[in-house]
Amino acid sequence: MNYAAIKKNDIANGPGVRVSLFVSGCRHHCRNCFNREAWDFSYGQPFTQETVDELLTALSPSYVAGLSLLGGEPLEPENQEALLLLVRRFRERFPHKNLWCYTGFTFETDLLTGTVGNPETLRSLLSCIDVLVDGRFVEELKDAGLIFRGSSNQNIIDVPKSLKAGKTVLLEGTWRRKMGSGDIDEL
Repeated sequence: MNYAAIKKNDIANGPGVRVSLFVSGCRHHCRNCFNREAWDFSYGQPFTQETVDELLTALSPSYVAGLSLLGGEPLEPENQEALLLLVRRFRERFPHKNLWCYTGFTFETDLLTGTVGNPETLRSLLSCIDVLVDGRFVEELKDAGLIFRGSSNQNIIDVPKSLKAGKTVLLEGTWRRKMGSGDIDEL
């Protein structure tokens, strides 16, 4: 697996200050994707043990809320095994921090059915994720008032509850900006 970037003080891809890993490789090719260069699986740098160590060190400060996985596409079959190793290490070392993952795949159609990559690897990976933002970015549904997602078709999913229920369970307190006020409202 290759990765496109690491952001060590990210405040855009989940709540609080986060460490974000942008992996390389994506077959979705969403129109007007903000990270087109990461579509190429060979873009960026190789993901190595040194990369894992760098991420874990960056996650160490108490002010860091958690880890976010983005892309490219983190859940492409080619990326799943390397990310599973990372998220297991993350869970062992930081059991009280949260893990968000952004994917163009849909939770129920693509992920719960096990049709993306190795079903066992994917299930193990999902079991480590707290929050999944699913669905492709759709330019026609773009909404600048949304928080933590780019288009209104995307869902913010509570993964542990969803795995238990066998269907999508939206994260309680899913946020969006009140139109015209700038305040943040809970749905």
